[in-house]
Amino acid sequence: MAQVRVIDDAGQLGVMSPAEGIKLARQRGLDLIEIVPNATPPVCKIMDFGKFKYEQTKKDKLQRKHQHVTQLKELRFHPNTDDHDFEFKTRHARRFLEEGHKLKATVVFKGREITYKEHGEELLRRLAEKLADLAKVDQVAKLEGRSMAMIFAPDKGGKKKAESTPKPDETKPKSEKTP
Repeated sequence: MAQVRVIDDAGQLGVMSPAEGIKLARQRGLDLIEIVPNATPPVCKIMDFGKFKYEQTKKDKLQRKHQHVTQLKELRFHPNTDDHDFEFKTRHARRFLEEGHKLKATVVFKGREITYKEHGEELLRRLAEKLADLAKVDQVAKLEGRSMAMIFAPDKGGKKKAESTPKPDETKPKSEKTP
């Protein structure tokens, strides 16, 4: 590093050698901190290092606060799951996907149920159809031991909003429509 651009709270102090920048910072009782290492020449700022670290942690905390962590939620079914239970779990699945989480739907086979894999495939296919408006299949149904799993990811395409907004002619009763 032959030269660095030195700045402080007031503004730019100019381009100088790192030794001169450190000397200037020490005269003020502060530190010389490299802010932008990739610039030509690198940018260094004269400031208190403790204050710099505090601001950095504050900025990182704020970023983490606004970051949405996606979780993988799981729903478990059996091949003989009743219609009411299926609908109930589908409502939970819709809520998870609307919150932005991924969903793993698992069909667990007990005993000799494993011989009827097609029941599990049918159940997962029905679930995929029910969730098609707000999710896309991330991983197709796959048999893993005594369970079959399918993973859904929330669809960012915005299909749901487009479908929920009625078109102008749909608001009129059928008798008033013009041919």
